[in-house]
Amino acid sequence: MPIDPNISPHDALRVEVLSEALPFIQRFSGRRVVIKYGGAAMVDEHLREAVFRDIALLASVGVRPVVVHGGGPEINQWLKRLAIEAVFQEGLRVTDPATMDVVEMVLVGRVNKQIVNGLNHVGGNAVGFSGADGGLVQARTHGDGSLGLVGDVARVNPAVIIPLLDLGYIPVISSVAPNAEGQSYNINADTVAGELAAALDAEKLVLLTDTPGILRDRADPGSLIRHSTLSQARELIASGVVAGGMVPKTECCIRALAQGVKAAHIVDGRVPHALLLEVFTKAGIGTMVVGSSSG
Repeated sequence: MPIDPNISPHDALRVEVLSEALPFIQRFSGRRVVIKYGGAAMVDEHLREAVFRDIALLASVGVRPVVVHGGGPEINQWLKRLAIEAVFQEGLRVTDPATMDVVEMVLVGRVNKQIVNGLNHVGGNAVGFSGADGGLVQARTHGDGSLGLVGDVARVNPAVIIPLLDLGYIPVISSVAPNAEGQSYNINADTVAGELAAALDAEKLVLLTDTPGILRDRADPGSLIRHSTLSQARELIASGVVAGGMVPKTECCIRALAQGVKAAHIVDGRVPHALLLEVFTKAGIGTMVVGSSSG
Protein backbone atom coordinates (compact mmCIF):
# COMPACT_ATOMS: atom_id res chain seq x y z
CA MET A 1 0.00 0.00 0.00
CA PRO A 2 1.49 3.37 -0.98
CA ILE A 3 2.33 5.81 1.80
CA ASP A 4 0.24 8.97 1.87
CA PRO A 5 2.57 11.80 0.72
CA ASN A 6 1.05 13.99 3.44
CA ILE A 7 2.52 11.70 6.11
CA SER A 8 6.15 12.51 6.90
CA PRO A 9 8.70 9.68 7.27
CA HIS A 10 9.17 10.80 10.89
CA ASP A 11 5.45 10.36 11.66
CA ALA A 12 5.41 7.02 9.83
CA LEU A 13 8.33 5.85 12.00
CA ARG A 14 6.48 6.88 15.16
CA VAL A 15 3.47 4.78 14.13
CA GLU A 16 5.74 1.83 13.35
CA VAL A 17 7.38 2.09 16.78
CA LEU A 18 3.98 2.19 18.50
CA SER A 19 2.88 -0.84 16.51
CA GLU A 20 5.97 -2.78 17.59
CA ALA A 21 5.36 -1.80 21.20
CA LEU A 22 1.76 -3.06 21.26
CA PRO A 23 2.44 -6.73 22.14
CA PHE A 24 4.82 -5.66 24.88
CA ILE A 25 2.27 -3.22 26.29
CA GLN A 26 -0.36 -5.98 26.27
CA ARG A 27 2.03 -8.43 27.90
CA PHE A 28 3.18 -6.15 30.70
CA SER A 29 -0.04 -4.28 31.45
CA GLY A 30 -0.88 -4.80 35.11
CA ARG A 31 2.60 -6.16 35.88
CA ARG A 32 5.00 -4.60 38.36
CA VAL A 33 8.36 -3.24 37.17
CA VAL A 34 10.97 -2.00 39.66
CA ILE A 35 13.34 0.64 38.27
CA LYS A 36 16.56 1.60 39.99
CA TYR A 37 17.15 5.20 38.93
CA GLY A 38 20.71 6.52 39.16
CA GLY A 39 23.86 7.58 37.36
CA ALA A 40 23.97 10.19 34.60
CA ALA A 41 20.21 9.94 34.13
CA MET A 42 19.83 11.65 37.52
CA VAL A 43 22.32 14.41 36.79
CA ASP A 44 21.77 15.39 33.14
CA GLU A 45 18.65 17.55 32.75
CA HIS A 46 17.63 16.15 29.35
CA LEU A 47 18.16 12.53 30.39
CA ARG A 48 16.24 13.17 33.59
CA GLU A 49 13.27 14.51 31.65
CA ALA A 50 13.38 11.49 29.30
CA VAL A 51 13.38 9.04 32.21
CA PHE A 52 10.43 10.79 33.85
CA ARG A 53 8.48 10.64 30.59
CA ASP A 54 9.34 6.97 30.12
CA ILE A 55 8.13 6.09 33.62
CA ALA A 56 4.94 8.15 33.24
CA LEU A 57 4.26 6.46 29.90
CA LEU A 58 4.73 3.00 31.43
CA ALA A 59 2.14 3.89 34.07
CA SER A 60 -0.21 5.35 31.45
CA VAL A 61 -0.34 2.07 29.49
CA GLY A 62 -1.06 -0.05 32.55
CA VAL A 63 2.41 -1.07 33.71
CA ARG A 64 2.92 -0.56 37.46
CA PRO A 65 6.36 1.03 37.91
CA VAL A 66 8.15 1.43 41.23
CA VAL A 67 11.20 3.73 41.37
CA VAL A 68 14.10 3.21 43.78
CA HIS A 69 16.86 5.82 43.90
CA GLY A 70 20.11 6.81 45.50
CA GLY A 71 21.76 10.21 45.07
CA GLY A 72 25.51 9.97 45.50
CA PRO A 73 26.57 13.13 43.62
CA GLU A 74 24.22 15.40 45.59
CA ILE A 75 25.28 13.74 48.86
CA ASN A 76 28.89 14.52 47.97
CA GLN A 77 28.01 18.16 47.24
CA TRP A 78 26.38 18.60 50.63
CA LEU A 79 29.17 16.82 52.48
CA LYS A 80 31.62 19.24 50.85
CA ARG A 81 29.50 22.23 51.86
CA LEU A 82 29.49 20.99 55.45
CA ALA A 83 33.23 20.15 55.44
CA ILE A 84 32.59 16.44 56.02
CA GLU A 85 35.02 14.16 54.22
CA ALA A 86 33.52 11.57 51.85
CA VAL A 87 35.22 8.20 52.40
CA PHE A 88 34.65 5.05 50.34
CA GLN A 89 35.73 1.45 50.85
CA GLU A 90 35.09 -1.25 48.22
CA GLY A 91 32.69 1.09 46.43
CA LEU A 92 30.54 1.76 49.53
CA ARG A 93 30.31 5.05 51.41
CA VAL A 94 31.68 4.87 54.94
CA THR A 95 28.78 6.33 56.91
CA ASP A 96 29.40 7.78 60.36
CA PRO A 97 26.50 9.49 62.22
CA ALA A 98 27.30 12.94 60.75
CA THR A 99 27.39 11.52 57.22
CA MET A 100 24.19 9.58 57.87
CA ASP A 101 22.41 12.82 58.78
CA VAL A 102 23.41 14.27 55.41
CA VAL A 103 22.49 11.09 53.51
CA GLU A 104 19.04 11.03 55.07
CA MET A 105 18.47 14.76 54.53
CA VAL A 106 19.52 14.61 50.87
CA LEU A 107 17.89 11.33 49.82
CA VAL A 108 14.64 11.59 51.76
CA GLY A 109 14.19 15.36 51.92
CA ARG A 110 15.58 16.56 48.58
CA VAL A 111 16.24 13.95 45.89
CA ASN A 112 13.09 11.96 46.59
CA LYS A 113 10.87 15.01 46.30
CA GLN A 114 12.67 16.22 43.18
CA ILE A 115 11.88 12.90 41.48
CA VAL A 116 8.27 12.96 42.70
CA ASN A 117 7.84 16.51 41.41
CA GLY A 118 9.47 15.63 38.09
CA LEU A 119 7.20 12.64 37.52
CA ASN A 120 4.10 14.57 38.47
CA HIS A 121 5.10 17.42 36.16
CA VAL A 122 4.98 15.09 33.13
CA GLY A 123 1.64 13.59 34.11
CA GLY A 124 2.58 10.81 36.51
CA ASN A 125 0.95 10.24 39.90
CA ALA A 126 4.06 9.82 42.05
CA VAL A 127 4.28 9.53 45.83
CA GLY A 128 7.49 9.52 47.87
CA PHE A 129 8.69 7.05 50.51
CA SER A 130 11.74 6.10 52.45
CA GLY A 131 12.27 2.60 53.78
CA ALA A 132 10.88 3.77 57.12
CA ASP A 133 7.41 4.62 55.79
CA GLY A 134 4.90 1.93 56.63
CA GLY A 135 7.72 -0.40 57.64
CA LEU A 136 8.55 -0.82 53.96
CA VAL A 137 12.20 -1.83 54.46
CA GLN A 138 14.06 -2.92 57.58
CA ALA A 139 17.84 -2.67 57.59
CA ARG A 140 20.61 -4.63 59.23
CA THR A 141 24.29 -3.74 59.58
CA HIS A 142 26.39 -4.49 56.52
CA GLY A 143 29.19 -6.95 57.13
CA ASP A 144 31.15 -6.50 60.33
CA GLY A 145 29.98 -2.92 60.85
CA SER A 146 33.34 -1.39 59.90
CA LEU A 147 31.60 0.87 57.35
CA GLY A 148 29.43 2.43 60.06
CA LEU A 149 25.76 2.99 59.28
CA VAL A 150 25.87 1.12 55.96
CA GLY A 151 23.09 -1.41 55.82
CA ASP A 152 21.78 -4.43 53.99
CA VAL A 153 18.12 -5.31 53.57
CA ALA A 154 16.86 -7.50 56.42
CA ARG A 155 13.19 -7.50 55.46
CA VAL A 156 10.80 -5.95 52.96
CA ASN A 157 7.09 -5.43 53.61
CA PRO A 158 5.57 -3.86 50.48
CA ALA A 159 2.00 -3.86 51.84
CA VAL A 160 1.99 -0.06 52.09
CA ILE A 161 2.67 0.47 48.39
CA ILE A 162 0.64 -2.35 46.79
CA PRO A 163 -2.73 -0.54 47.16
CA LEU A 164 -1.15 2.59 45.65
CA LEU A 165 0.13 0.59 42.67
CA ASP A 166 -3.34 -0.82 42.16
CA LEU A 167 -4.70 2.75 42.11
CA GLY A 168 -2.20 3.87 39.47
CA TYR A 169 0.28 5.70 41.71
CA ILE A 170 4.05 5.53 41.16
CA PRO A 171 5.92 4.89 44.44
CA VAL A 172 9.34 6.59 44.58
CA ILE A 173 11.54 5.08 47.29
CA SER A 174 14.81 6.39 48.72
CA SER A 175 17.38 3.83 49.86
CA VAL A 176 17.36 4.82 53.54
CA ALA A 177 15.79 2.48 56.10
CA PRO A 178 15.86 1.87 59.88
CA ASN A 179 16.99 -1.25 61.69
CA ALA A 180 14.81 -2.99 64.30
CA GLU A 181 15.84 -0.37 66.90
CA GLY A 182 14.93 2.56 64.65
CA GLN A 183 18.47 3.62 63.67
CA SER A 184 18.59 4.85 60.07
CA TYR A 185 20.97 3.11 57.67
CA ASN A 186 22.34 3.97 54.24
CA ILE A 187 21.64 1.05 51.87
CA ASN A 188 22.86 0.59 48.31
CA ALA A 189 19.95 1.48 46.01
CA ASP A 190 20.60 -1.51 43.71
CA THR A 191 20.19 -3.80 46.71
CA VAL A 192 16.93 -2.16 47.78
CA ALA A 193 15.58 -2.34 44.23
CA GLY A 194 16.42 -6.02 43.89
CA GLU A 195 14.91 -7.05 47.21
CA LEU A 196 11.82 -4.93 46.61
CA ALA A 197 11.36 -6.48 43.14
CA ALA A 198 11.45 -9.92 44.73
CA ALA A 199 8.98 -8.96 47.48
CA LEU A 200 6.60 -7.51 44.88
CA ASP A 201 6.87 -10.57 42.60
CA ALA A 202 7.85 -8.09 39.89
CA GLU A 203 7.88 -8.94 36.21
CA LYS A 204 11.09 -6.96 35.73
CA LEU A 205 13.93 -5.31 37.60
CA VAL A 206 15.64 -2.57 35.56
CA LEU A 207 18.91 -1.01 36.72
CA LEU A 208 19.71 2.28 34.96
CA THR A 209 23.51 2.60 34.96
CA ASP A 210 26.35 4.45 33.23
CA THR A 211 27.46 1.41 31.22
CA PRO A 212 25.93 -0.30 28.15
CA GLY A 213 25.31 -3.44 30.21
CA ILE A 214 27.49 -6.50 30.82
CA LEU A 215 30.46 -6.38 28.43
CA ARG A 216 32.54 -9.43 27.52
CA ASP A 217 35.43 -7.02 27.02
CA ARG A 218 35.18 -3.96 29.26
CA ALA A 219 37.20 -1.91 26.76
CA ASP A 220 34.85 -2.74 23.88
CA PRO A 221 31.25 -1.44 24.01
CA GLY A 222 30.56 -3.66 21.00
CA SER A 223 31.04 -6.76 23.17
CA LEU A 224 27.72 -6.22 24.96
CA ILE A 225 26.14 -9.45 26.20
CA ARG A 226 22.49 -8.88 25.35
CA HIS A 227 21.04 -12.00 26.98
CA SER A 228 22.20 -14.18 29.86
CA THR A 229 20.70 -16.88 32.04
CA LEU A 230 21.08 -16.94 35.80
CA SER A 231 23.74 -19.67 35.66
CA GLN A 232 25.63 -17.83 32.90
CA ALA A 233 25.61 -14.62 34.97
CA ARG A 234 27.15 -16.50 37.90
CA GLU A 235 29.83 -17.89 35.58
CA LEU A 236 30.57 -14.41 34.21
CA ILE A 237 31.35 -13.27 37.77
CA ALA A 238 33.38 -16.39 38.60
CA SER A 239 35.46 -16.05 35.43
CA GLY A 240 36.17 -12.36 36.00
CA VAL A 241 34.32 -11.15 32.90
CA VAL A 242 32.09 -9.22 35.31
CA ALA A 243 34.35 -7.27 37.66
CA GLY A 244 34.56 -4.05 39.64
CA GLY A 245 31.38 -2.06 40.01
CA MET A 246 29.44 -4.44 37.77
CA VAL A 247 29.75 -7.27 40.29
CA PRO A 248 27.24 -5.89 42.85
CA LYS A 249 24.81 -4.94 40.05
CA THR A 250 24.98 -8.41 38.52
CA GLU A 251 24.70 -10.06 41.94
CA CYS A 252 21.64 -7.89 42.61
CA CYS A 253 20.05 -9.27 39.43
CA ILE A 254 20.98 -12.83 40.39
CA ARG A 255 19.39 -12.52 43.86
CA ALA A 256 16.21 -11.00 42.43
CA LEU A 257 15.85 -13.74 39.82
CA ALA A 258 16.55 -16.45 42.38
CA GLN A 259 13.62 -15.07 44.41
CA GLY A 260 11.16 -15.16 41.51
CA VAL A 261 11.59 -11.96 39.49
CA LYS A 262 11.00 -12.88 35.84
CA ALA A 263 13.79 -10.82 34.21
CA ALA A 264 16.48 -8.35 35.25
CA HIS A 265 17.96 -5.71 32.96
CA ILE A 266 21.16 -3.67 33.20
CA VAL A 267 20.58 -0.68 30.92
CA ASP A 268 22.60 2.37 29.87
CA GLY A 269 20.73 5.31 31.35
CA ARG A 270 22.85 7.71 29.28
CA VAL A 271 20.81 6.71 26.21
CA PRO A 272 17.63 8.81 25.93
CA HIS A 273 14.50 6.71 26.49
CA ALA A 274 16.62 3.67 27.36
CA LEU A 275 13.84 2.37 29.57
CA LEU A 276 11.26 2.22 26.78
CA LEU A 277 13.80 0.80 24.33
CA GLU A 278 14.56 -2.06 26.70
CA VAL A 279 10.99 -2.85 27.75
CA PHE A 280 9.01 -2.18 24.56
CA THR A 281 11.29 -3.27 21.68
CA LYS A 282 12.43 -6.68 20.49
CA ALA A 283 16.14 -5.94 20.46
CA GLY A 284 16.44 -3.85 23.64
CA ILE A 285 19.64 -1.95 24.33
CA GLY A 286 21.13 -3.46 27.51
CA THR A 287 21.73 -6.85 29.09
CA MET A 288 18.72 -8.98 30.05
CA VAL A 289 19.25 -11.74 32.60
CA VAL A 290 16.58 -14.43 33.00
CA GLY A 291 16.22 -17.47 35.21
CA SER A 292 16.74 -20.05 32.46
CA SER A 293 17.21 -20.35 28.71
CA SER A 294 13.45 -20.90 28.38
CA GLY A 295 12.76 -17.62 30.30
